[in-house]
Amino acid sequence: MNLFADIKALVLDSLAQMQAAGTLPADLDFANVTVEPPRDALHGDMATNAAMVLAKIAKKNPREIADALAEILRRDDRVQSADVAGPGFLNLRLENTVWASVIPAALAAGADFGRSKMGANKRVNVEYVSANPTGPLHVGHTRGAVFGDALASLLDFAGYDVTREYYINDGGAQVDVLARSVYLRYLEANGQEVSFADGTYPGDYLIAVGEAVKEKYGDTLVGQPESEWLAELRQFSTDAMMDMIREDLAQLGVKMDHFYSEKSLYGTGRIEAAIKALDDKGLIYEGTLDPPKGKLPEDWEAREQTLFKSTAHGDDVDRPVKKSDGSWTYFAPDIAYHYDKVERGFDLLIDVFGADHGGYVKRMKAAVSALSDGAVPLDIKLTQLVKLFKNGEPFKMSKRAGTFITLRDLVDQVGPDVTRFVMLTRKNDAPLDFDFDKVMEQSKDNPVFYVQYAHARINSVYGKARDAGIDLDSAIKGADISTLTHTSELAVMKKVGEWPRLLELAAKHNEPHRVAFYLYELASDFHSLWNAGKDVHELRFLQDDNADATASKLALISSVKVTLAAGLQILGVTPIDEMR
Repeated sequence: MNLFADIKALVLDSLAQMQAAGTLPADLDFANVTVEPPRDALHGDMATNAAMVLAKIAKKNPREIADALAEILRRDDRVQSADVAGPGFLNLRLENTVWASVIPAALAAGADFGRSKMGANKRVNVEYVSANPTGPLHVGHTRGAVFGDALASLLDFAGYDVTREYYINDGGAQVDVLARSVYLRYLEANGQEVSFADGTYPGDYLIAVGEAVKEKYGDTLVGQPESEWLAELRQFSTDAMMDMIREDLAQLGVKMDHFYSEKSLYGTGRIEAAIKALDDKGLIYEGTLDPPKGKLPEDWEAREQTLFKSTAHGDDVDRPVKKSDGSWTYFAPDIAYHYDKVERGFDLLIDVFGADHGGYVKRMKAAVSALSDGAVPLDIKLTQLVKLFKNGEPFKMSKRAGTFITLRDLVDQVGPDVTRFVMLTRKNDAPLDFDFDKVMEQSKDNPVFYVQYAHARINSVYGKARDAGIDLDSAIKGADISTLTHTSELAVMKKVGEWPRLLELAAKHNEPHRVAFYLYELASDFHSLWNAGKDVHELRFLQDDNADATASKLALISSVKVTLAAGLQILGVTPIDEMR
């Protein structure tokens, strides 16, 4: 049940009536007509921009269109008032009974309240984390993992067929460095003193891997040339790191559907096939590039390379796919990987990258556009940096990883639920300050506590109701919601009614942070109602002398609990029944 969609349908039908009556021309495009909450709740329940967006193409004054539209809308039983504001905005107020109808719908749907068919079962590949398999995940990866996982759940809830995917970057030189670092730990396990040169990985997490190599090979690799052990230790080390990464993700409640190896693209003809697909479209050529911006001509040596004409698909410059020495660039396997996604039949691709990949966005979009002939959209979401604070100061935890703070350190400090929720309290492309003191305090300023507290408070009301001998199921099912008319009760009811629209809006824009924001607002409205009951007896949830009023209020807060649970489920956060 989506009241905003219902009222939008009413607006569009009313506009069609105006066309039939000749008030509006027949050839109008209503695609930009919206129905949404007004900026100021005092103006009404919903607002439509119909008159504003149609005025120019209809060659009419927007106020004239708004007045005629308002007259038609007022005839509908659901509309209490329709008022024109400013140059032509139209504010609508619905009958309370319309909002009341949301409550039984929410209760009937339960955990599926707000679930949508908007996605029409389209296949979506969400690739996230995809960290180099050279060590444990760090705080930056944590944000990408939470964002990607919540986005995948959001899209699933909105009716898409979602695949969660991790791209293992195991084909590059960094894995050789990993193997050499593990070999040093292996030598150490065999009693030798070692030193880690610049570029190797000195983290303690490789000690256990070195010992595992010793357990498998004994001392047979000691003193052997690199050619004898590099390939073997590359695979051994990568497997060990991926096991560690899977454990890290499990700590956060993240489980991938598919792990895709970059290494599988090499020597299998897949890169060649992807480049040939572009070549067949006339998008591969031999040429030279202009100097990078900021480089003086004398600092630049032009070399002929194999280039992808990415500018034909919206990029700023063409991109090399093969170096002058004949080896592939880093971009080439990424093209092949996304070609594989296109070939697997996905309708939409989403990549979640760290902030340092901003320069990769246009070239990757150009490649997917070219490979799919524009049929498969690619949305790339960048997650900005996370700064940790404690006692108002930048905070550094253990350096088990050698140079960075790990995901596991963070989760051990505050738990997976707090970690996940806080990571979604800012839009993905905005920097995030993670303050350990604030995320653990029990106050309105801590959004995760505030939302969880609302869920727990409702559960406590249930306990008191049971103690009073109330059969919750029977009371809620027989509740007359129309008796809830106080401003505070209506505010909660209307906020619950916004959930289906908010869900679809968040999914449309691939923005799961909207869910976190909404849950905080819903919790705030609920807490306000709770506090109002301290002063106004009629607003208390349990009315000793009025079973019918108690039933309606229990139904109202039950719809809040259902909505909170649905939203927290999307965020991957477990609702709390009792605060401790």
